Amino acid sequence: MVQKYQSPVRVYKHPFELVMAAYERRFPTCHLIPIFVASDVMKEETSEDGSTHRIERRCALDVDAPRLLKRIAGVDYIYFIQKNTLNRKERTLHIESHNETFSNRVIIHETCCYSVHPENEDWTCFEQSASLDIKSFFGFESTVEKIAMKQYASSINKGKEIIEYYLKELDDEGITHVPRWTPSSLFLASPQANHTSQDAKQDSSALQADSLNEILAGTPEDKLDADYIKRYLGDLTPLQESCLIRLRKWLQETHKGKIPKDEHILRFLRARDFNMDKAREILCQSLTWRKQHQVDYLLETWSSPQVLQDYYTGGWHHHDRDGRPLYILRLGQMDTKGLVRALGEESLLRHVLSINEEGLRRCEENTKVFGRPISCWTCLVDLEGLNMRHLWRPGVKALLRIIEVVEANYPETLGRLLILRAPRVFPVLWTLVSPFIDENTRKKFLIYAGNDYQGPGGLVDYIDKEIIPDFLGGECMCEVPEGGLVPKSMYRTAEELENEDVRLWTETIYQSASIFKGAPHELLIEIIDASSVITWDFDVCKGDVVFNIYHSKRAPQPPRKDPLGAHGITSPGGNNVQLIDKSWTLGQDYSMVESPLTCKEGESVQGSHITRWPGFYILQWKFHNMPACSATNLPRVDDVLATLQVSSHKCKVMYYTEVLGSEDFRLVALCVHLACMTNNIRNLQLS
Repeated sequence: MVQKYQSPVRVYKHPFELVMAAYERRFPTCHLIPIFVASDVMKEETSEDGSTHRIERRCALDVDAPRLLKRIAGVDYIYFIQKNTLNRKERTLHIESHNETFSNRVIIHETCCYSVHPENEDWTCFEQSASLDIKSFFGFESTVEKIAMKQYASSINKGKEIIEYYLKELDDEGITHVPRWTPSSLFLASPQANHTSQDAKQDSSALQADSLNEILAGTPEDKLDADYIKRYLGDLTPLQESCLIRLRKWLQETHKGKIPKDEHILRFLRARDFNMDKAREILCQSLTWRKQHQVDYLLETWSSPQVLQDYYTGGWHHHDRDGRPLYILRLGQMDTKGLVRALGEESLLRHVLSINEEGLRRCEENTKVFGRPISCWTCLVDLEGLNMRHLWRPGVKALLRIIEVVEANYPETLGRLLILRAPRVFPVLWTLVSPFIDENTRKKFLIYAGNDYQGPGGLVDYIDKEIIPDFLGGECMCEVPEGGLVPKSMYRTAEELENEDVRLWTETIYQSASIFKGAPHELLIEIIDASSVITWDFDVCKGDVVFNIYHSKRAPQPPRKDPLGAHGITSPGGNNVQLIDKSWTLGQDYSMVESPLTCKEGESVQGSHITRWPGFYILQWKFHNMPACSATNLPRVDDVLATLQVSSHKCKVMYYTEVLGSEDFRLVALCVHLACMTNNIRNLQLS
């Protein structure tokens, strides 16, 4: 497996030329990097005008590895080839390095770039990316991988310190300014020299283009600054930073820029111990869920029913000693049975989701107020009054479902859970609930029986004395409702609650569809006026699909649902409709109006099509068949394994479509164009 690394943008608040002077002091050896024992210049050249300088070095590293492993490998040092291209005119240094030792067994490739900060020409940016691919190593592949990643992480941490060290050394020597490169008057006077300079510039550009494009891809706004990470996201290891940046970049590429906030991405990475593939899977599932149920707009659209305002015994209350928002829940005073009977499970779930959304908002606010990253909250649960009536089966079932939804979509948001005045019945409830709570979350639970919370190691260790609620013996008035029994006159029938639940969770503009091998899902859109615009927005929730758009002058037969018995499965939560008759011939009965688009699992796709003719347009999502190997006409092994992971050859999409009149579409396009122009003008004014 190839290990990859991508650094954030690291900023030196010094001019490029001064940073380059500090960088050169690292050679031929550097006492700050003990494993860097020697370097020899293999090749060096400078363009005639002096603007471009290329140097190739052979560097020897004394890697910190077990002596037995070195003896088996038969080497004392590991040699790397480093190629540097300094463009003084463009003010960039491009560095490429790869291993010479064991290059047939291990492939290490690193690309670095120093460049001028896009918003301050007196600052310098540094970016770095690398990859490690171990083909074979005498049976010690796993050991070598761990050693390599450990050494690399250590060198990354030291990198900025070393430049800062040499910058200070220059300052101590009185060197605080290095002039920028300028072409000499003698060189400018020579036509031959100018011609040579242009050739050198073209050669340099050609050599750097591919690697520079990869490391400098994206706008400055797309990239994460190391200082920003430390200020708003916390102290991350280099490899954790790399996971965040790579997952963020993948989301930008597949979700068309509509990506969650960095704090939210980081929570999912932490929930899976920074395993990027696992984090990406659960994050994509959560994004689909949020989109389908319009959770991003919950705080603006959800209004708590009066019965919740009166009888739901929970609310926000200042913050704990670490600056985390504090939520208080008087569970022992809550009539869970009454709330479920009066509101239904779905209303309670929506209310809890709104609490979590408010918690995310308060974390962002406290991060700004306290000047340090705050990504989770503290929950204080008072169990005074908890008894057997709280173990009412439908109430426990509702609680378990709420926990399941919150665990899946709000990971790593609970910093600490303080459970106070736990009664004797609590172990029974804990036995029922704890299996549904993530192990990392359970470690954050602190449980106090009776009045133990009032002594040393109790509540005052986590909450300032001034804000301890009055009902816990403090002096602060708490606005959390006292609860009580919900009047039975507010209870609703099972039929009313069921209809209400259906209404709550079907209030979405998106529809779901299942796609099977040999059974695509098709959607019919009738167009009356030519030049109308069909727009679409869909997410591939499972499997890979091919998206097509067809046009037909005649209406297809009434839609038929696929008899899923042929596939031996049922399709809950997603329909499958087929419109194109098998007797139809492509090119005669219907025609393709857009090139097929292959969409991978997890991608979010938006697009539009301007219709040329009236008639019937069919949007089709089809199961993506893996391509065969061109030489043998057989499927590739990796593709077969990937296919086996798609249960029963089933894919799933969630989609929304809309038809706009041509005038409406032009108006929207004009507004977007004007907004872009205004933004560009503002940026020019600021610069």
